[in-house]
Formats: sequence, structure tokens, C-alpha cells
Amino acid sequence: MVKFTAEELRRIMDFKHNIRNMSVIAHVDHGKSTLTDSLVAAAGIIAQEVAGDVRMTDTRQDEAERGITIKSTGISLYYEMSDDALKSYKGERNGNEYLINLIDSPGHVDFSSEVTAALRITDGALVVVDCVEGVCVQTETVLRQALGERIRPVLTVNKMDRCFLELQVDGEEAYQTFQRVIENANVIMATYEDPLLGDCQVYPEKGTVAFSAGLHGWAFTLTNFAKMYASKFGVDEAKMMERLWGENFFDPATKKWTTKNTGSPTCKRGFVQFCYEPIKQIINTCMNDQKDKLWPMLQKLGVTMKSEEKDLMGKALMKRVMQTWLPASNALLEMMIFHLPSPATAQKYRVENLYEGPLDDPYATAIRNCDPEGPLMLYVSKMIPASDKGRFFAFGRVFSGKVSTGLKVRIMGPNYVPGEKKDLYVKSVQRTVIWMGKKQETVEDVPCGNTVAMVGLDQFITKNATLTNEKEADAHPIRAMKFSVSPVVRVAVQCKVASDLPKLVEGLKRLAKSDPMVVCTIEESGEHIIAGAGELHLEICLKDLQDDFMGGAEIIKSDPVVSFRETVLEKSCRIVMSKSPNKHNRLYMEARPMEDGLAEAIDEGRIGPRDDPKARAKILSEEFGWDKDLAKKIWCFGPETTGPNMVVDMCKGVQYLNEIKDSVVAGFQWASKEGALAEENMRGICFEVCDVVLHADAIHRGGGQIIPTARRVIYASQLTAKPRLLEPVYLVEIQAPEQALGGIYSVLNQKRGHVF
Repeated sequence: MVKFTAEELRRIMDFKHNIRNMSVIAHVDHGKSTLTDSLVAAAGIIAQEVAGDVRMTDTRQDEAERGITIKSTGISLYYEMSDDALKSYKGERNGNEYLINLIDSPGHVDFSSEVTAALRITDGALVVVDCVEGVCVQTETVLRQALGERIRPVLTVNKMDRCFLELQVDGEEAYQTFQRVIENANVIMATYEDPLLGDCQVYPEKGTVAFSAGLHGWAFTLTNFAKMYASKFGVDEAKMMERLWGENFFDPATKKWTTKNTGSPTCKRGFVQFCYEPIKQIINTCMNDQKDKLWPMLQKLGVTMKSEEKDLMGKALMKRVMQTWLPASNALLEMMIFHLPSPATAQKYRVENLYEGPLDDPYATAIRNCDPEGPLMLYVSKMIPASDKGRFFAFGRVFSGKVSTGLKVRIMGPNYVPGEKKDLYVKSVQRTVIWMGKKQETVEDVPCGNTVAMVGLDQFITKNATLTNEKEADAHPIRAMKFSVSPVVRVAVQCKVASDLPKLVEGLKRLAKSDPMVVCTIEESGEHIIAGAGELHLEICLKDLQDDFMGGAEIIKSDPVVSFRETVLEKSCRIVMSKSPNKHNRLYMEARPMEDGLAEAIDEGRIGPRDDPKARAKILSEEFGWDKDLAKKIWCFGPETTGPNMVVDMCKGVQYLNEIKDSVVAGFQWASKEGALAEENMRGICFEVCDVVLHADAIHRGGGQIIPTARRVIYASQLTAKPRLLEPVYLVEIQAPEQALGGIYSVLNQKRGHVF
């Protein structure tokens, strides 16, 4: 039974030190949703017996059919911790009740935009790693995203049951495997670590690593065992913790600890002797149905079973015994509460990554202090389709202030520039809702530090937006999210029946809202194009489009097409010139390829249009060998003002140059979006304006004269610099049984793939 009501949740929402916002991230099929089930069961939302099989957070039908998570789903859980469990907790807290806003995210690379959306609104992450497969490609990608958002990770080594049942490994070997997994994860964390976040590596002996079996619903951290042995043998808990990991060996014959193996047959590593062997023993006893041995063992551990559970056999018995002895929820919850930051702590160091404006204005201060009385700052990271067709919930996180039902808010879209009217709306929130798995509960208001869903804003938000109070005209928006994959696979869609066209247009609008990544455009030929991250992503999008957003109207789709990029290989062979239509203005330009690594630096956001020019000039001169003065004369980046191409001004002493700058930039944005070779985006080209001859009369050098001229001269300079097409490459790691290798090689060769 559900152990809490919406009112109780609302009460704890005010205790910002007792909230934890966390997402579950991992490689595909390492057991995120299954593990989430144990936590949901502990809060009483689903029954403990079915936890691990229902996958509560996979709410869609196709998620259940395919057995993968597609959309990230939020769920709010309420727990009461015992005083005993919290006595060693050092941080601030109000009472023993905790609210955990948990977001289960997909692992598949095609849906990594969902992971980004989940990470933006959480402060901590539970990284799940399969103990047999270890750290994989996607684990690294999501970890890098998390650390980029300054999110503190804790690790759980999942699928422990495979070690005991399927592989039957002995203790020492298992220890080495776990040690290697944890080390690999720590290497990634050390690589991307942020000085403000401090040391974010994980250590079993500090309690930041759990060992779990999601399917069977049990888990432990070394704290659990240290507590048990500390009370049993009367030793200090902290000392016991240190002994349970690393190079510490215990010999029961001499009852002494040593730091190296003495070679006697009874001498074993602390972890093996005190954690691994007891679990192995109990599992084997259950599997062999030796009940006469089992009950005395359980009595010693202080585990009491219900009378009806004593009749279970084999695997079912093992599952119950392990769940009663080491419940997954307790171990994981303790780890989250002790080692993940509350919003009050996390927003102190996350504010720089989040807020675009000056870091000392009232909005940044309110975010930093997580102040419920301050101005409202709320970031909507995704739109969730509601059960009634065509409506959406705006799902996001309140960083400061309070959002309440009926409040008038100022909506700043992704293209909003402070001081302008573009992409700005003032509307009122109809209802504020908190998410409880498959159903929503309406609450009066939601204070900062919490996740919230809002009704009534779906007409004004496409994918994400920043909300603030209607009077706060000086507020800057919260920084847009950075996705680790880009939409490169495109299909054209059209209706089977021409009269369904309005449905298709409306459906595409809704599709663009529902997915943080998908891009819907109309080509000049009138085709409707949908771009996604991969074929699976597109397949899911098209299914949604047809079934949910168009009411089952049939559509025809083309084969997937891949986007190319255009670049140049060397400097233009001559300076090119083009005249304006009225023959009064001339632009001289040349193109050259950017230095190695510069385009990537722009993609990653290390160099961009919003940086301080001096800081940017420093990076360009030190890392890429640019001239310092030249580095300060970058006019713009493109396409979309942030892309990996730029225009640099090399003119000396030209009159009226500032007046045509905007027109040249506009022409460049147009040209860099549709290059000369195949009308694809350009990449990695630096255009240098060498000289400009302008008419003295302002009327003869307006935008109508300069923009087409700039576009033509950019095309000419690209074509004189050995233009080339770039195609996208997927870097993949494939795991397969040996007998399938031949098939994999032939599939890769068909697609011109290379195996390193």
C-alpha cells in the first residue's frame, strides 16, 4: 500500500535539506529500471513480491514490449529513516523524513537526450554498472554528461546474482572483478572532474559504492556489514569499514589482521571473508533446500521469516531470504541520503553552470541559496504528453522561489535575448502537479529544490524554457542544455491520403514538443523532414506521430538519409571578390580550414560567442596558435550563431565597416547553413574578410545589397579552397558471442565500417 499522501509530500518539500533529486543512469541493459523498482516498492507504491519484474517506471506500451526504457520518468518517493540509521549523518537535516525525486532514464544511445533532460533537473546520479560486463561506452558517455552538469555520482555494482548463480566465481576472483569495475569508473570521473565539485570518485570503504542484485531485490554497502560485525564483536564501526576493502586479510585461526596474504589456507581477504562468503553460503543453502541448516544461520543474523515464507523452495526462497536480510532499498537509500547533495548544497556550485546572467544579481543569489522567498526561477527540461490527447505537462525543476496554481509567469524560450520581446510570453499556470509514477497528484504550490509538472503552458513552450515571475524583466534565462549526440538521421514523411495534411502538420508540432532532441523542418520542395539521433529513435518518433499525435492516420516515410557536412582542405588559392547588385560595393574574402581540434572545442562549448573576448583570445592564441589581435576580431559563429564556422575581420582602416557587419553576418548564417556543394551545413571553415569597398551613401549599402553579396563571396571562397563533404561516423563498441563474429564483420563491411 502507498504509505504516504500528496499532503505529506508537500509538507517535506519545504525542508530543502531533506530532499534528494537524483537520476539513475547506466549503459543499456545494466538494470536501471529493475533497480528502481526496489526503491519504489520500499515506498509502498508497488508490492515487494513483484519488484524487479513490473519495471514501474517503463510506463509506455512499447517500452514494455521491447524491454527498454525510452522516455525518462519521474517519481516522488517518501521515506522515514530510523534514528539509528541517521546517527552518523553529519549534514544538516530536519527530522527523519526524506523526499526523493527519482528519475529513471534510458540507457540506449539514441535516447541520450532524455538523459541530458533528466540530469539538468537533478543533483545526484546513481550510476549502475553490470559486474560482469563492467564499464561500457554508454556508461562513459552518461558519466561525462553528468559531471559536465556538476552532478555528484554514487556507484552500484549490479547483477551480483550472476556471480553467485551463473558464474559461480570464488571470493578472491569476484573481489578483483569488482575492484576493476570501480577503478574503471573512477578513471572516467577523474578525467572529467570539476574543481568546484571536489573529489567525485567513489570508494567502497567510504560507503559510496553499493553491491546489488536488482532482479532479486537485495543490495548492500560495506556500512551494512561493518555495523553488523561492529555490534557482534564490539569493534569500532569505522575501523571495520576500512578492513572490509583493499589489502586487508584476516586469519580466523590466529584471529589477526594482516596487510598481505600469509599463505595459510584459512587466511582470506576481509571483503571475501566477511561479506562475500556469508552471502554465497546463504544462497547455496537456499538453492540446495537445506532448510535445517538455513534457519540457525538466519537466527544468528537476526533475520526472522514469516511462517508462510518458510515453505518456499529454491530460487523463490533465496529471493525472500536475501530481501529480508539485505533489502535493496535500505542500502541504496542510505547511500543516497548520506552521499548525494541536497538542493541547498548542490545549487551553491551549480549556479555558474545554470545561470546566464551576472552571478551577483538577485536571481543568481536566490538560486545559490535555494531561497523559497526569492524570485521564481524554474527550468522546464522536457514536455510530457498527458493522457488526454494533444495536451502536455511541462516538467522541470524549481531552482528558487515558489510556483503555485494560477501564478502568472514569464516564459523565456531558448531564443530569448534579455531586453527584447522575441520568444517571450506571459501566461498563468493552470495547475501544479507532482509525479507519482503512473499518476499525478495536484498540489497548491511547489517550493524550490523540487521537480514539478505544470499544466497550461504547452502552447508556449516547444522543448525547454526558463520561467520566472511576470514582473521580473531583468532576469536572464537558464543556460540551454548541451546534448552529447546530434540529430543526423533524417526521413521525409508524407500522408497517404492528401486530406490528412493538416493532421500531419499538427502532429509534427506535437512531436517536436514531446522529444527533447527531434527536429522537424519543411524543405523548399515542401517535404516534411524529421531528424533524429538514430534509426531506433526515428522509429519510435514515427510510431508516436502516427498513433498518438495523428490519431492513426497513415503516413508514408522515405528511407533514412544521413546529414553530411561541408568543409575545405586548404586556404583559398586566391582572394575572391563579389560585387553588390547595384555595382557600388565590393567584398573581398578568403576561406581556410580551422586548426585541428578547434571545431570540436566549439562543439563542446569551450569556445563560443558568449565567452569573454579576452579569455577566448587567450585560448585561441595558446592552444591553436592564432594571432592575439586577430582572435579579438571574430565577428560571429555559424550556423545558428553557435556552429563550428566563423567570420574573422582582417581589414585595415575601412570606413563604414561597422554598418555592414550585421548584413555580412546574416549572409554568412544563411550560407553556412546551406553550403555550396550540397546545401548542407558547413563545418570547420574560417572565413577572413580581407577588404571591403563601400559606397559613401548609406542608402546604397543596405541589407538588400550586402546580404546576397556576402553569401556569394562566401560560396566562392569555399569553392576555391578544395571543398570536401564530411560524413558522420558512429563510434561503437560491439559485444557478441564468438559464433556471431562472422555476421558482424559482414554487416560492418556492407556499411563501409572499419574494425580497429
